[in-house]
Amino acid sequence: MREIKAISRIMENIGASPVYKVRRWVSRHARFFENLYAAFESALVFLHPLFARIGYARIEKPVAAVERLTKGFLFDSKMCGSCTLGATGMVCPTNCPKTMRNGPCGGVRSNGHCEIKPEMKCVWVDAYAGSLLMKHGERIRELQPALDHRLKGSSSWLRVVRKKTGHATARTPE
Repeated sequence: MREIKAISRIMENIGASPVYKVRRWVSRHARFFENLYAAFESALVFLHPLFARIGYARIEKPVAAVERLTKGFLFDSKMCGSCTLGATGMVCPTNCPKTMRNGPCGGVRSNGHCEIKPEMKCVWVDAYAGSLLMKHGERIRELQPALDHRLKGSSSWLRVVRKKTGHATARTPE
């Protein structure tokens, strides 16, 4: 773990965050990840009877931990609890310094970089490019609801399973 942190610090000092590079790579392969995500979602829905038997409240923390690692590495996800990757070109919109969930803030520089962090490419430029590659890329035009901050850190995977199986609750985690 120390080695990974040391490498990350070195990469950041030379101007290339490894997580940023993975996130950009994923957005350039958004169609593949869209299909992978759909298959994974189907597998999770298939496991609903097991999840229900164990109890969603009991599996929330371990599933959220796995989700945090996976989405953190691939998508640089901030675990807001209201995942929109499928609608934003497989790019987590909460990486925008203004945490915009519905498109660029209007502060995109002419070179496609962020007005707040000039060294960073605008998250929404990557999201739009990724959405052009996706089968359901038009979803980037859908208005996303405001964040429910009570859900931060919880598993959006389990929330999707509950919704798709008709066992949705008003708020997860319980």
